[in-house]
Amino acid sequence: MNKAVIRRAFADVAHGQIHYRHAGSGVPLLLLHASPGSSRQLVSLIEDMADGTRIIAPDTPGNGDSTPLPLDVPEVADLARAILEFLDSAGLERVNLYGSHTGATIAGELAILAPERIDRLMLDGISVLSPDELEDVLAHYARPFPPDLDGAYLLRAFNFLRDQYLFFPWYSRDRAHRRDGGLGRAEDLHAWLVELLKASETYHLNYHAAFRWNAHERLPCITRPTLVFAAENDPLLESTRAVAPLLADGRFATLPRGDAADFRTIRATLLRDFLKAK
Repeated sequence: MNKAVIRRAFADVAHGQIHYRHAGSGVPLLLLHASPGSSRQLVSLIEDMADGTRIIAPDTPGNGDSTPLPLDVPEVADLARAILEFLDSAGLERVNLYGSHTGATIAGELAILAPERIDRLMLDGISVLSPDELEDVLAHYARPFPPDLDGAYLLRAFNFLRDQYLFFPWYSRDRAHRRDGGLGRAEDLHAWLVELLKASETYHLNYHAAFRWNAHERLPCITRPTLVFAAENDPLLESTRAVAPLLADGRFATLPRGDAADFRTIRATLLRDFLKAK
């Protein structure tokens, strides 16, 4: 099978422009990426799903090459409204919808805001935080990286991403919080860093909005058929499993580790089967 050709474009919205990747043809599937980074993180999923499907993957506002919202403290609902504007600008009347981590919160909120625009919803990893955990992550997890003349911000940004491979949360660098997957490829870490640096002073706003999003309150408001899932080595696996029963029309699945040889094939099969389900 030939690899999908992924093209890039911009759509005009009220607050600026949304950059997006797109590939394939057929029934549209909108993909919303995790934080930090951009739609580049979804290239493998775009490639795996583009055969017979039209894939559209925007950089969420304030990430990658998309204009940030003109808000000091945006909430997930603000991001969802911006993505709804993107759907209008891109001429997408109705879509299937996938979101990962931060993207899952935006996808869930979009399905509440405009259920008539969403057919099926797929949420890949949902965070649930206690009040103490929320206070901790808001204080420590994601901070801006303003440029400085000695380039120290570059090293801080690199370490922020590198340590996400090694610990969860990344700043708790001890045995109890160590992850067992090891580092990714240097090329992937470099590409991730480049995308982060495009939005080094705004990326954290979406992170914080996602941390504040209350899954226990919002998931019961979703009426669309929903698949909730996470990989075995996803730090959000157990919280995702715990909140899945809150959905009126939901089902839960576990994927193998993200570094498993057959991960991409199994993920694509899971999503395709759900999209075909009656």
